[in-house]
Amino acid sequence: MNLKQTFKVQPQGSLQGSIRVPGDKSISHRAIMMGAIAEGTTQVKGFLEGEDSLATLKAFRAMGVTISEPLNGSLRIEGAGLRGLQAPQQPLDMGNSGTAMRLLCGLLAAQNFSSTLVGDESLSTRPMKRVTEPLKAMGAQLELEEGGVAPIKISPAQLTAINYSMPVASAQVKSCLMLASLYVDGKTIISEPAPCRNHTELMLQGFGYPIAIIGNRVEIEGGAKLKACDIDIPADISSAAFFLVGACIAPGSDLILEHVGINPTRTGVINILRAMGANIEYLREYNAGGEVVADIRVRYAPLHGIDIPVDQVPLAIDEFPVLFIAAACAEGDTILSGAEELKVKESDRIQAMADGMATLGVLHEVKPDGIIITGSGGSLMTGGEVDSKGDHRIAMAFTIAALVAKEPISILDCNNVATSFPGFAELAQSCGIDMQVNES
Repeated sequence: MNLKQTFKVQPQGSLQGSIRVPGDKSISHRAIMMGAIAEGTTQVKGFLEGEDSLATLKAFRAMGVTISEPLNGSLRIEGAGLRGLQAPQQPLDMGNSGTAMRLLCGLLAAQNFSSTLVGDESLSTRPMKRVTEPLKAMGAQLELEEGGVAPIKISPAQLTAINYSMPVASAQVKSCLMLASLYVDGKTIISEPAPCRNHTELMLQGFGYPIAIIGNRVEIEGGAKLKACDIDIPADISSAAFFLVGACIAPGSDLILEHVGINPTRTGVINILRAMGANIEYLREYNAGGEVVADIRVRYAPLHGIDIPVDQVPLAIDEFPVLFIAAACAEGDTILSGAEELKVKESDRIQAMADGMATLGVLHEVKPDGIIITGSGGSLMTGGEVDSKGDHRIAMAFTIAALVAKEPISILDCNNVATSFPGFAELAQSCGIDMQVNES
């Protein structure tokens, strides 16, 4: 019997101290995938030991790859080489991870064995045609359920190179096609309409795979080898974002976030908060395995509403739930457009946040591609009961909202927080958030 988790968060408070959030989930997924198909032994530090990343680890073990048990974020991968994966004996369960499922579609479409990808109830409702359609253009054999969702059945196929222009900026689609292109004869060209996360490109280069990056275009010749390397995964900026916003909106806050990845394709949340007036500074910047990393200091400062630049939307797509809380605390209107992608995440994040903000008395107007939030300029929100819709980022965003609430906030259906941020409640408590986790 699975007990339902509820977060109960007491109102007001400030964030203090120095904390390190878990390792970057996007990079953790990719480290397992590329280490598994590399030649030699890959040593990984900073691996996110959350359910999503562990689902990827288990999938590659099921395909014959030897991976040590993670210990304090460290693990070892004995690479099987590009053609060394073995047929899994049962469907590969991706749990709640859309990243794992979509990227693995590309990798598995090029194998000489059949496989099936499954997921939990939430993942089984998310659209998969965005990756299966361009893969089919490469010759892949994939079969979806009615409605274009998982389970995904993948049969062996000989893939060919394509020149593909993505209709929407999506790191998952781009990465899926890049992984498939490792197995083709010839050059695959993938163009994106706007910059999005480039972790796959950086990691391929770290594994010594030759790729060309020309503006918003990636070119890959198939058939080269990946060579094992050491990977130091930075703290996840998507997880740090909750504490960044918390320290921005809670008077008296002064918080340091350690060893955070500040890859320019991921710093939309910082760019947007700074445009709103946030006091955020990098105490030091350095390079960790090809990724730019920094310790980030954030102190309370009054925020003002902005019209969020469209070019920042793909760079902050996962951070918008908590950015909505920042907007609710800013002075004036914050306008988000061009964010249709938020409707097809673990939940319809725009509507889920709108429903919760309505409970807390935040004025807003949902648009087809975004939302307008009328901030209170620091006036306290009311409390109440909010449904997270089983979405980890919704749950954590409303936890942060309690820092400026008049009354306690109870957040329902929080079990999936562990999928992306194990230890969230304990870390939140350690820096000043008064919360408890109840199970029923």
